[in-house]
Amino acid sequence: MTTSPDPTPGVALAIEREIRVEASPDTVFSYFVDPERIIRWMGTTATLEPRPGGDFRIDYNGKDIARGTYLVVDPPRRVVFSWGWEMTGDPVPPGASTVEVTLAPSGRGTIVHLRHSGLPPASIDGHVEGWDYFLPTLAGAVAA
Repeated sequence: MTTSPDPTPGVALAIEREIRVEASPDTVFSYFVDPERIIRWMGTTATLEPRPGGDFRIDYNGKDIARGTYLVVDPPRRVVFSWGWEMTGDPVPPGASTVEVTLAPSGRGTIVHLRHSGLPPASIDGHVEGWDYFLPTLAGAVAA
């Protein structure tokens, strides 16, 4: 795990993760832009409009709902979307942080590099836990 330093209280932080997935970048990319595929590894329903300015919304369980917009959609290399939670009072409201995913071919697989930036210190642990759970779940979903 890489987490950027917190030189001053209240400064936004970033989480970085990398995982190898046994599929082509084209296939892995689809798991970030296709609602039927994204819910195979996170959430129960999703509304995705994979174009700059398009909606990004994942409902995990009826109360935990992540929402933002797609910022960059560059198949099959890169996808960037804003991120936050719809719950009132959450330290990361919709669109307040940014998730950048880059995909690089690696043999017959793909290296997935995820950087989640703009997170307040109070939300780091929860987001670390989330990505540490969901990225291996992505690898399993793609392999299934």
